[in-house]
Amino acid sequence: MKQQNYSNYKRYYIPHHFILLPLLTILIIVGIRKACTDQIHSLDWSLFTIIIFCILYLAIMLRQHYALGNQNRIVRLEFKLRYFEIFGKRSNLIEQQLSFSQIAALRFADDTEFVDLLERALKNSLTAKEIKKEIRNWQADNNRI
Repeated sequence: MKQQNYSNYKRYYIPHHFILLPLLTILIIVGIRKACTDQIHSLDWSLFTIIIFCILYLAIMLRQHYALGNQNRIVRLEFKLRYFEIFGKRSNLIEQQLSFSQIAALRFADDTEFVDLLERALKNSLTAKEIKKEIRNWQADNNRI
């Protein structure tokens, strides 16, 4: 497996991202085009387009909603555990000062960078993108959704 870093950490699910979503998008384009050009059946094509759009919306939202909600809880728990392992105390006060995106970004840093980046994120309000760009020893997360 290729070493993970900032430029390649995103993950795609091929059937969803490269087959289902493009197919539904093409069907929407066809439906809109037909609704505009086929005057006799324009209402039918408009209804077709609306239905396909609803299916596309549901395909995007439902797949992500449950998986990401679960993943977000796990990322927060990992942060709590890691903070406790490094500092030997609870992270509740620190966690309240960080956004979820900052917490998620910190998971890619190794323990030595974690401490420095955490302090800088708290003091300088680093964004998640800035935190990720500052990581030198990227810790891959190959099990995320």
